[in-house]
Amino acid sequence: MALDFTDKEIYQRDFDPRAYLDTYYAADVGSFVTDEYLPFILKNLFGTFASGAIRGDTLIDIGSGPSIYQFLSACEYFREIIATDYTDRNLQELEKWLKKEPGAFDWSSAVKFVCELEGDREKWTEKEEKVRRTVTRLLKCDVTKSNPLEPLTLPQADCLLTFLCLDAACKDHEAFCCALRNITSLLKPGGYLVMGGVLGSSMYMVGQYPFFSLDLEKEFLERAVCDAGYVVERLEVQPRTDLTSMFLSDYKASFFLLLRKQMDMK
Repeated sequence: MALDFTDKEIYQRDFDPRAYLDTYYAADVGSFVTDEYLPFILKNLFGTFASGAIRGDTLIDIGSGPSIYQFLSACEYFREIIATDYTDRNLQELEKWLKKEPGAFDWSSAVKFVCELEGDREKWTEKEEKVRRTVTRLLKCDVTKSNPLEPLTLPQADCLLTFLCLDAACKDHEAFCCALRNITSLLKPGGYLVMGGVLGSSMYMVGQYPFFSLDLEKEFLERAVCDAGYVVERLEVQPRTDLTSMFLSDYKASFFLLLRKQMDMK
């Protein structure tokens, strides 16, 4: 039986960020580590930003959750990163790591992986500090609103990131397309949207709770982003090979999209 859509109030009440991190990102044993989602995304982020073509003053991450892996390459190319999420507990968990508070999640394995890609694994502590300096703000975000950062109105960003957000926040393809247009309003014409996530998923587990995931397909994504005013510069898909943790998340493949907003878009 299909899982009912998980609405915002349930996320605010039941989503446990630490259980999520321990389940999916724990070094060597997290599901996204063993099934290669995380290495796939980190390699693509490194390649995307290392080219030097994507840089600027401000990058906004839409739906950061309690995660920092998406900042590890980007922090070298932007003056400031603004992290956003809907739930208070995700922002609190993120703040705990940024402030080096006791009990913060250990991201050192992912940080060392990216530093190795950059050529010096031993600089991982410097990388962590660079992330902490560059992430300047944590803001509430609701992608279902025409201005997702309401009541704030920010200058349009040079770049947007979003990973594993819209498929969780949107109940159907129409809602996904609407949310995509909403976040696009935060991006400068000619700016870049870097998007990643999973294909063919219907759910993922956090602790004892199942959470809805919108089933996305490659062809739908390509249509949706073009309709939203983007040019696809790169689309990578990695089929899932390790199926041992399908009971945690039933996705079939990972994807990475590099998009550029058309210059004639507002």
